[in-house]
Amino acid sequence: MRENTQEDLKPHIMEALREAATRARENAFAPHSGISIGAAVLTSSGMIYNGCNIENDSFSLTICAERCAIFKAVSEGDTEIRAIAIAFPSDMPESNMPCGACRQVMTQFSDDPIVVVFSQTETNKMRLSELLPLPFRLSRA
Repeated sequence: MRENTQEDLKPHIMEALREAATRARENAFAPHSGISIGAAVLTSSGMIYNGCNIENDSFSLTICAERCAIFKAVSEGDTEIRAIAIAFPSDMPESNMPCGACRQVMTQFSDDPIVVVFSQTETNKMRLSELLPLPFRLSRA
């Protein structure tokens, strides 16, 4: 695991992640909540994959933007996540963070990625280990 420090993302990479996450919000399918969320994942290959929340009438089948972006990267063979950005709507509270399911999925495909949350007036940047200090790990022999 990487040391739990604030690794800097270059400003142009931060901006590319922000733009990709914000653009992804436009494709959200949120007929129940009315809340469109976008995410963008930076992989170790340097590629950025985006995703949006997709709601379903059977609520348990809904997928969050973060998992959508991660699964898109993994389905393309890009399985090492370096950073993930999440864009919430401008009218959402600033305290929004990825849900527990998304945090757990992030641990599967990353060492300790940088998580950037863009909200109304601020950008919160932290390590996943700060959001999920004790993730579930399946013991493999």
